[in-house]
Amino acid sequence: MTGGTAPERLLFGAWSIGGWFWADEDLDASRAALRAWVDGGMTWVDTAPIYGFGLSEKIVGEIAQHLHIATKCGLRWEDPSPTRGRDPGVRRDLSAASIRQECEDSLRRLGVEHIDLYQCHWPDEHTPLDETMDTLVRLVDEGHIGAIGVSNFPVELLEETRSALGGRLYSTQPRFSALDRGIERDILPWCRQNGVRALVYSPLEHGLLTGKVDPEREFPVGDRRRTLDSFSRANRARVKQALQTLQPLAKEHGTTVSGLVLAWTLTRPGVTSAIVGARTHRHSEQNAQAARLHLCETDKIRVSGALAMCHRTQ
Repeated sequence: MTGGTAPERLLFGAWSIGGWFWADEDLDASRAALRAWVDGGMTWVDTAPIYGFGLSEKIVGEIAQHLHIATKCGLRWEDPSPTRGRDPGVRRDLSAASIRQECEDSLRRLGVEHIDLYQCHWPDEHTPLDETMDTLVRLVDEGHIGAIGVSNFPVELLEETRSALGGRLYSTQPRFSALDRGIERDILPWCRQNGVRALVYSPLEHGLLTGKVDPEREFPVGDRRRTLDSFSRANRARVKQALQTLQPLAKEHGTTVSGLVLAWTLTRPGVTSAIVGARTHRHSEQNAQAARLHLCETDKIRVSGALAMCHRTQ
């Protein structure tokens, strides 16, 4: 890692920058949110080429000199088409040639010569694992990347990856939130046992756990939250009611409900860091505060209990 700097407890998640998944994004607001993150003393950002089909990396690159950057490889979109499956034109490719091309493209878009953390975005069953990992090790040795990570890998593949890298697997990035705690069964214990960092994403469930998503809200075409079970009107009502019971606790800590949920996330055994998005400068300021909150055991139990009956996997 650059200068030996490990990811902070919170990373700015740049998924929404560029609009894909989230419908139209206010790019000026996104830039302001990213600058507020840096102004608040936070420096780590997680992005990927697929976010906005290159746009997210370009915007992150505008202030890359102030940042530690985690980005990814393995999702290609050479032939975007609305008729080709769930993610138009997107395919998985972790072959040696593809990784090298993606790394070169990311370095160019970001305007840097070195990427701090380079992650395989999703597994690629069509490419031998050794080919993928050998290529990433060479990129480390050549100075293009600082450390190797993966994302969305099941525990069996994590074990194979760690072995293929001779123990050089730095991190994994699984999905986790108070409503989706499945990785507490296997991935988080594995990370603790093997000294691999867990940088969890979607800790606020695409905004559902901010307390600001009303049951009556209509999501525009292009915002894929409108298709998620967790965003059904009934579940949004349950979540909002549960979060309202946490308002007094959030007030005690001088934070928002979302800040309280983020702080709870960081207390989970095995969770090293959380990746959280922000669409305004105020969101960035509020999120940054969560990394400094201390929750006692009673606080943790109150958060877990409040959300226990909402839509979840555990």
